[in-house]
Parts: sequence; C-alpha cells; structure tokens
Amino acid sequence: MAVITVSRELAALGDETAQELAKLLGYRFVDKKALEERIKSYGIESQKFKKYDERKPSFLASLSQDRDDYLHYLKTAIFAEAELGSCVFIGRGASVVFKNMPGALSIFLVAPLEIRVERVKSYFHCDEKRARQIIERSDQDRTGFHQYFFDIDWKDPANYHLSLNTAVFSPSACAEMINRMRDRFFNPEAEAQNAFRLKELILGQQVKHHIIYEREIPIHFLETSVSGDSLTLYGVANSQALIKMALSAAQEAAGSASVQSEIQIVREFSVIP
Repeated sequence: MAVITVSRELAALGDETAQELAKLLGYRFVDKKALEERIKSYGIESQKFKKYDERKPSFLASLSQDRDDYLHYLKTAIFAEAELGSCVFIGRGASVVFKNMPGALSIFLVAPLEIRVERVKSYFHCDEKRARQIIERSDQDRTGFHQYFFDIDWKDPANYHLSLNTAVFSPSACAEMINRMRDRFFNPEAEAQNAFRLKELILGQQVKHHIIYEREIPIHFLETSVSGDSLTLYGVANSQALIKMALSAAQEAAGSASVQSEIQIVREFSVIP
C-alpha cells in the first residue's frame, strides 16, 4: 500500500497534477469530495465542519467540540480511504497525517504570484484586484489550518519530499517526475511497513472513537499512540475515576494490545459544547 500526498497553493494546479498522477500510477484519487462522502457514511453531516475545512477556526469555533469532532472524523476518513489501497491525496493535511509512514511521499506544488493571479482571473472571471484578494485569503486560511490543527508551517519545503513549480512544469510533467521517485519509497518492504503502520493508526482511531463517541467518557484532547502491541492514551481528565473508565474502554476496543495512560488530571476543565 503506497500513499502520495499533494499539498498546493491556490492556482498551483494541485488537483490537475494529483489527478494526472493517480491516472498514471493507477492509484485512487482522494479529494475533498471523497472525504466528505466518507464522513457522511458515518452518519455525520459534513456541512457542520465547513468552518474548519482548510482554514483556521474562529475563536469561538476553536473552543467548540465540533473542532475535535472535525479532526477525528477527518483522520478516520483518511485512514479508511488509504486502507482501500494505494492512493493520491490532495490537501486536507494528509501530508501531516501520514508523516511517519515509512513509504509515504509528500509533494508541494507552488507557482509565482503573478502566474497564480492570472490563473485565478481565468478561473473566477474576475479582475486582478479580486484575484489577489482570493489568493491572499486562501493562503491565510491554509496557513492557519495547518498551524492550528497540525502545528506546522504549511509553506516550509522541509515538510515535503519534493516541491515543484507549476509555472515551469505542467501537471503531466510533474506526474512523470513524481513517478520517477517511486522506487525510493515504494519497494515491497516499505509498502508492507505502510500497511502495518496504517493498522496501528486505525486501531488508535477506533479506540479513541469508542472512548469519546460510544462510551462518551469526557477525556479532553484525547489522543492515542499505538506501537506494535502497546497503546498509550494522552489527554486531560477531571478525575482519576475518568482515567480508569477510559483505560477500561480502551482495553475493550484494543483487544489483546496492552493499554497504558499518560492522561493528565486537571480539575474543573471544560470545553464549550
């Protein structure tokens, strides 16, 4: 199982390149629509997450439980799509979600501002002033999204394996160059390691879902870390009793894996519903 993630500036031909790449490799193309459909399949109305989609939430939205729900279901959907086989993801923080996968390749697409302005003018049939406003807003949103949810500098090339300038290279040329890098990442051993790591990530999500959404145990900022047969819980709780409940629930969902807690107790902690 191989994973390629494509991050992009607005008007840097991200979707076009990702689609070309998926077609060339015979991989599945996973975009916003595919992830929204996946989230809907969980019985969740994806419209309530629109305020978080590739943008930094407002102050009130950042305090809402919807924020945690958004990231949880986004990761769950991303893992479910990857489980179906080799794929190309476009945006939605997938490059960070798969950062520690042994065989995941991350791409960043850019273009000079003037080129982006001309493309946006063509896309939206607007003048230059409006095009620059659209680009500035998009860049701010994507910067805020990555900083808030993943604590990374979205435009830092050090966060990617390869950055390509689409003012110089067409989507098909970009796809060809990315294809030539595959042997560095996608040998049978790396793909087997990917599949194993993905199972760990999925188990972590399942345990988190069981604790928060099925058992409704109020562990705030709950995260899980799975390594082999060991699972660790992190987060904040109001009492030791809640931590014990979380450990019990985690063991129910984790099966034979050993479960331990690094959950911290903070009295009178609450989140705006």
